[in-house]
Amino acid sequence: MLPGCVTTVDSLGYDRMSSDELGPLTGPSEYPNAFRDVLGKTDEEIAAKIEDSFNQLFYGDLSNETVYYTVPGTEQAYIWDDYHNSVRSEGMGLGMIITVELDKRDEFDRIWRYAKSTLQPTSGPNQGYLMSWCDTPVGPMSCADPFGLQQIAMALFFAHGRWGSDTGTIDYGLDAISLLEVMRHKEALNGGVDSGVTNIFEATTKLVYDYPHVSAGAVTRPSIEMPAYYELWAQAMRDPFWSEAAASARTHWQEAAHPSTGLIPVRTHFDGTPVLNWDYFGSEAYRTQLSLALDHVWFGVDPWQVEEADRLLGFFSKLGIDKYGAVFKIDGAMLSATPESALIFMNGVTGLVATTEDRADYIEAVWTTPPATGEARYFSGLLHMLSLLTLSGQFRVY
Repeated sequence: MLPGCVTTVDSLGYDRMSSDELGPLTGPSEYPNAFRDVLGKTDEEIAAKIEDSFNQLFYGDLSNETVYYTVPGTEQAYIWDDYHNSVRSEGMGLGMIITVELDKRDEFDRIWRYAKSTLQPTSGPNQGYLMSWCDTPVGPMSCADPFGLQQIAMALFFAHGRWGSDTGTIDYGLDAISLLEVMRHKEALNGGVDSGVTNIFEATTKLVYDYPHVSAGAVTRPSIEMPAYYELWAQAMRDPFWSEAAASARTHWQEAAHPSTGLIPVRTHFDGTPVLNWDYFGSEAYRTQLSLALDHVWFGVDPWQVEEADRLLGFFSKLGIDKYGAVFKIDGAMLSATPESALIFMNGVTGLVATTEDRADYIEAVWTTPPATGEARYFSGLLHMLSLLTLSGQFRVY
């Protein structure tokens, strides 16, 4: 059943799971707090840092600091990408993750209401997806960006676990189930590949398509493979497909990462080889480091992730922790020497996994580097908040 239908039997012919049938999500017994245990910060200092950063990003100056905007006369809000002058499902999903982790239910609900009413088609081949913009190999295009879809689905599961799905006007669990169904079974729901629209996940490899269209071919982005999320979806849905997808994602990271530098390209073929002209490490690829850290903290099943974290920080340390730029060929050749705060934040998160002697320096850099302001604040600001949550042990499973 797609959103808006009135029966619990979907078009695939089976009864959809209801919210109260979802399995509970189980994370680790404890979450590392690097700000406290590595840097020696007090709980009060950490709480103040997170609250101040949230208030700036969500309620700061409208033209220079905030990315969160309410829609007058409604109970909706959106995350605005000032650099690209657009609302993207990436930002909406990360905004929902941040607000559910910080127990900001009003802001969460407003973002999700806007996403459903504005980004989600109610008819046509993309029905049930959330439309955004994808920077594809052939140029920007409107599409259902897999990164944003997955963030939103995970945020909805967390909302169900944290607040319940029967205590307000939104059934978080049912919305999460609906979104997973569309991502996995879109072709079946459409009666085949309609207008080129495909599933998000390729059925055999269980890897994520670069974007859900036949023109994507056998191409993905390592940054949109999220094994920690898939393990949780396996718990919630009791579906082994998701555990298999987690294993595939972890293997793909190993195949994609450069063996010496640890750098991971923006785009790869399903076999892990870089896509021509996308064989570089840039802003999209930074997101892989957060997913790797979450998988390590929540499940810790892949020792390679520690080795990878050590390789990455070792590469940047050779350049100088205060000297590395923002874009590199995966063999280490620097393409942009201009520092990028978003990478500083993700390298700090990588320090949570690494065992290198100077990992504390990368964590300290997150603490001392302010989020960007101006037109660059969207991406940097969101990653700043996520790094603060991760390094303080507050990016948790609910």
